[in-house]
Amino acid sequence: MRRFATLFEALDRTSSTSAKRDAMAAYFADAPAQDAAWAVYVLGGGKLKRTATSTELRSALAAETRYADWLIDDCYQHVGDLAETIALMLPRDDESREDTALHVWMEARLPSLGRMESAERIEVLREWWRGLPREQVFLVNKLLTGSLRVGVSHRLVVQALAQWAQLPTDLIAHRLSGTWKPGAEAFAALAGPERPDEHAGERPYPFFLASPLEQDVTALGPTADWLAEWKWDGIRAQVMRREDHVLIWSRGEERLDGRFPEIELAGADLAPGCVLDGEILAWTPDEAHPLPFAALQKRIGKLKPGAKLLADTPVRLMAYDLLELDGIDLRERPLSERRASLAALIEGRGPTLMLSPAVDASEWSALTTVRTESRERRTEGLMLKRLDSPYRVGRKRGDWWKWKVDPYTIDAVLLYAQPGHGRRSGLFTDYTFGVWDGDALVPVAKAYSGLDDAEIGRLDRWIRAHTIDRFGPVRSVEATHVFELAFEAIQASGRHKAGVAVRFPRILRWRTDLAIRDADKLDDLRRLATG
Repeated sequence: MRRFATLFEALDRTSSTSAKRDAMAAYFADAPAQDAAWAVYVLGGGKLKRTATSTELRSALAAETRYADWLIDDCYQHVGDLAETIALMLPRDDESREDTALHVWMEARLPSLGRMESAERIEVLREWWRGLPREQVFLVNKLLTGSLRVGVSHRLVVQALAQWAQLPTDLIAHRLSGTWKPGAEAFAALAGPERPDEHAGERPYPFFLASPLEQDVTALGPTADWLAEWKWDGIRAQVMRREDHVLIWSRGEERLDGRFPEIELAGADLAPGCVLDGEILAWTPDEAHPLPFAALQKRIGKLKPGAKLLADTPVRLMAYDLLELDGIDLRERPLSERRASLAALIEGRGPTLMLSPAVDASEWSALTTVRTESRERRTEGLMLKRLDSPYRVGRKRGDWWKWKVDPYTIDAVLLYAQPGHGRRSGLFTDYTFGVWDGDALVPVAKAYSGLDDAEIGRLDRWIRAHTIDRFGPVRSVEATHVFELAFEAIQASGRHKAGVAVRFPRILRWRTDLAIRDADKLDDLRRLATG
């Protein structure tokens, strides 16, 4: 664990991407394979099971230090991160201690803690803390709460592995895709030579992601070089036909087997060795048009949807790429060729498997006009894909662009704030905003992105000085500041007090020119939701 703690400190100390990559590559070269495998999993965003609650951690700290609850709570409010608060408040002891390997913590100690009764768990936590130096107390607490964040992306971990193994990043990304399980053999396999059957098996291909189009669309050159499609609002997925079964992988590399049986049934009719890329969409039972994403959410959490849900909310795959056919990897072939093969494969297989239609327009000006129909067609805008492009890995700019329609915007009042995570755990960066419902302000959206560091610092100081109530880590503040928020969609919702739910809210700007009386009204949002 000492070696991993040193790496964590190095990653936390710098904002340089190259420095982070070099530090991880050096760690992978030096650490035992079993520890290195867990470092890949943890730093790459692998899901960690929570093995102790915040209440148990606070109770263990109070028992170990005999500090009053109010003092612990106050320190936590100032630090903003419970794991760090515990590490700072425990008595400092610099005596040399035994160094337990990272993989032992991950494979034995933390899982065993999760199986204990609460009282025993608290005593074991205290025992662990006494045997660990401060930096390892912090790390262990982060691991057992499942919230280790250090400003490292999955892509950066892939790059560090590629640097260490001297292999292409695309190959490493593919080897890590799917349900990669940490272990010494799995780690060694990441650095092995490329095999002819590298693409075979049940792992998904790394997804190619489009970049937002921020320049003038005419700068892309002749329209004849591009394929335009509608940007669908669903679940990005790969449907894989293997020898005797069908797999569905989400973009987040989660297996969706069982959730969409109609797509699995349609996929079973494909020949083995076939992989489609597309968007899972909820559709009206009369096959008239796609349903909002909120309708699709009803299906996501159902491992085995019932007959009524299947009938009320059918789904289909809007396919727009073919990655593998007859067991042959097609990703390096141009999109025009892949799409032609996809069209031939999909023809006559509808409606569950549909070819995403091309949006025809001879000039960019005509396509710009067509784009204004996006919301009417229940899409988010257009996708622009270079016809000679290969299917790349990750978000590589130049070949695929998402040309979204302008978002909805509202002016809303800041009502609540709570600390952020990771580097922002000591600042109030997560905000709740409200609009007017008569004479009352009603919460309608939460957002945590859109302000620069200077604005965050200024707002953080104001929040601390103008708190009117506290609810755990959440602070209620004086209704003073108005912010312009953007969001992609709005739906009526019985689960929210305001009766509406917005999708992907973020802050556009701090409206210092507006008084709270100038904020928008709930009726305005309701009209958007029903319109």
